Amino acid sequence: MSRAGDRIGFRASLLAAGLALTVLSACGSGLPDNIPLENYTAEEIFERGEFELARGQADDAAFYFSEIERLYPYSEWSKRALIMAAFAYHKDEDYPASRASAQRYLDFHPTGEDAAYAQYLLALSYYDQIDEIGRDQGLTFQALQALRVVIERYPDSEYARSSVLKFDLAFDHLAAKEMEIGRYYLRRDHFAAATNRFRVVVEDFQTTSHTPEALHRLVESYLSLGLTDEAQTAGAILGYNYQSTEWYEDSFALLTGQGLEPQSIGDNWLSAIYRQMIRGEWL
Repeated sequence: MSRAGDRIGFRASLLAAGLALTVLSACGSGLPDNIPLENYTAEEIFERGEFELARGQADDAAFYFSEIERLYPYSEWSKRALIMAAFAYHKDEDYPASRASAQRYLDFHPTGEDAAYAQYLLALSYYDQIDEIGRDQGLTFQALQALRVVIERYPDSEYARSSVLKFDLAFDHLAAKEMEIGRYYLRRDHFAAATNRFRVVVEDFQTTSHTPEALHRLVESYLSLGLTDEAQTAGAILGYNYQSTEWYEDSFALLTGQGLEPQSIGDNWLSAIYRQMIRGEWL
């Protein structure tokens, strides 16, 4: 195409964009109600939703996308608008509404091209609320379940890798919560309650970053309870896997300070873990 043709095409594009904005403005909520939304096509309403998103009005965008589903429920535009509504609601931090839209997409279009993204948005509706350890951990469990679906059902999608990373972070978050409660009990000399929490980390969250500290806290707690076999075995596991950490140094000092040493002794839950570890079946 010639430069003149390019200029003509460029002007035509500007004109088309101007007409689109005129249509979008006609749909605006600030105009009189004598032009009902029903008078516009699904495509025009969809463009209005995109326009609102572009100018940072995610709540208005979600409204327009949702209206397409209501006015044109069996159209291809409705299918596209459903996933866009889920995205807009999420951007507006209306997580329940985002989750509901994403779930409807999955219910109505389970094999749709955006099914993986719908499941990912559903997972994010839980995950993005995990902002501090002290919050209800039910959200974390729900995020883990939803992320697992993305990973297992859509392993080749562009969202699988991100889901794996977020899954690991959410899993670590649960371990952090157990550690927080364990430390609380430990500071108040509730040693039995503390060991229960640290045991959960060692048994159920052993792949997280909290395992070395959990083992050290078990050494502390068991020594305080007079359970030296368990304390020495926890120290042995710590030394076998995390000998270069400060947690092992502290545990070693605690044990040797009482004439003990890190070694697997007795028949308890930690000694069973130690035997499994030596066989390469743990950690």
